[in-house]
Amino acid sequence: MNYKLSKIFLAILFVSIAFSSISCKAQQPFRFTVIADTRHETGESKDSVQYFRGVVEAIKKVGAGEFMVSPGDIDPPESVRWTIDKYLGKDYIWYPVLGNHEEETESDMEYLREYNKGGDKLPYIVNKGPKATEETMYSFDYGNSHFVVLNEYYDGKCDVCADGDINDAVYEWLKADLEKTDKTNIFVFGHEPAFVQPDEYTGRLRHRGDSLDKYRKNRDRFWKLLEDQKVIAYFCGHTHNYSKVLINNVWQIDAAHARGIDDKGAPSTFLTIDVNGSEVTVTVYRDIHDGNYDYKDIVKSYRIK
Repeated sequence: MNYKLSKIFLAILFVSIAFSSISCKAQQPFRFTVIADTRHETGESKDSVQYFRGVVEAIKKVGAGEFMVSPGDIDPPESVRWTIDKYLGKDYIWYPVLGNHEEETESDMEYLREYNKGGDKLPYIVNKGPKATEETMYSFDYGNSHFVVLNEYYDGKCDVCADGDINDAVYEWLKADLEKTDKTNIFVFGHEPAFVQPDEYTGRLRHRGDSLDKYRKNRDRFWKLLEDQKVIAYFCGHTHNYSKVLINNVWQIDAAHARGIDDKGAPSTFLTIDVNGSEVTVTVYRDIHDGNYDYKDIVKSYRIK
C-alpha cells in the first residue's frame, strides 16, 4: 500500500471509529428527573428533610441521572439551585420551566434570564426560543432524545405577558422545532396541564378551567400537534397533584409538588425517567406525610413507550 492510500485508509478508519463512538453514545441508556412546584420550601432557610431538601436527598439515593427538569412554580429559583448544589452537586444540570409564579415575580425572571443568558448558557441546547423568550423557551438534545421547554406566558413580544396558553406564537415555534428533530424520543415540558386530572392518591382537583383548558381551541390544536409529531409525553405541574393520563397516544404526566410537608393535600413527589433506546419507563416516588420523609410510601413504575 503506497503512502497516499495509507493516508486515505487511516482517514476513513478514523471517521468510522468517531462515528461509531458518537452512535454508541446516542444509544446509551440514561435517566433524568422531574420535580415541580417547590415554591418557597427550598434553599438555606428551609434546609430540612421535611421540605425540598428531603426530596433531593431521596433523589440522590435512587440515582439523580444526568439532569433534572422542573415544570414551573420553582420560585425563588436561586433557592432551588442552592439545594441542588448542596445535595446533588454544583455540576448537576437543572432545566427550569417558567411557571405562573415566576412570570409574575420580577426577581425570579431576572434570575432565569441570567441563568440561561442568550439562550445558550444551558448545555445541549439546539434551538432557542424566538426574540424576547430566548432564555425561557428552548429545546435540547440528549442521547437519542429531544426535549422541549415551553414558555406558556409568551405572547409573541413579551416573555411574561400571556395567560398560560399555547397561543400562535408558542405553537408556531413548537411546530417548527418538532418538525426539525429526528430523535427517537420526544418529551415536551410546560407548566400548565392541558387536561386537568385529580391527584391519583387523594383525589384532590385544582385548576380545572384555568389551565391550558381555559383556551380549549388552542389546547386541542397543541395536543393534535404532539400527537402528529409522535411526542411521547407532556410533563406539567401547576396543580400540585400527581396524575398520568394517555390521550390520543400522548401521555400527560403532572409531576405534582416537591415541597414536602408544606402541602399535605397530596403526597410530595418526584419522578425518574429511564430511557433505554426506544423504551421509556417512569417511576414515581411519593411520601404520604407520615413523618418519615423517605419517599418510599408510594413507588410505582410504568412504561410509556
